[in-house]
Amino acid sequence: MMKQIDVVGAVIVNENKEVLCALRSESMSLSNYWEFPGGKVEKGEDHKEALVREIKEELLCDIQVGDFITETLHEYPNIKVKLTTYFAQIIKGTPIATEHEKIKWTPLKDIRSLKWAPADIPTIDLLLETESCNKKYF
Repeated sequence: MMKQIDVVGAVIVNENKEVLCALRSESMSLSNYWEFPGGKVEKGEDHKEALVREIKEELLCDIQVGDFITETLHEYPNIKVKLTTYFAQIIKGTPIATEHEKIKWTPLKDIRSLKWAPADIPTIDLLLETESCNKKYF
């Protein structure tokens, strides 16, 4: 049976309606693909706790987790990933890429110009469909 990992991703939107995108580094699987920042849910954590911890570790800033966006199950060649995404807002600090190759703020309308990890695409589809970055989720 294929191993499944439970991961969470943060759709962090700034005041200019730009979304924070993170480029996976050479040392990561799916290197050179963009993703929403986040990571694995540890045993005993709920999704929101995991997201707050992961963003603190990866981007060195504090977030407030908002509304649930979607849940996606994607089968890669050797692993199944269950990705749950949430809106989030930075409440303290400025994001710094510590694990990713780089991070950048991208206007929602330009988000498809990046090469995204397959598991993240359903979230992008939903964001573009509903233009949900134009709403306030906190």
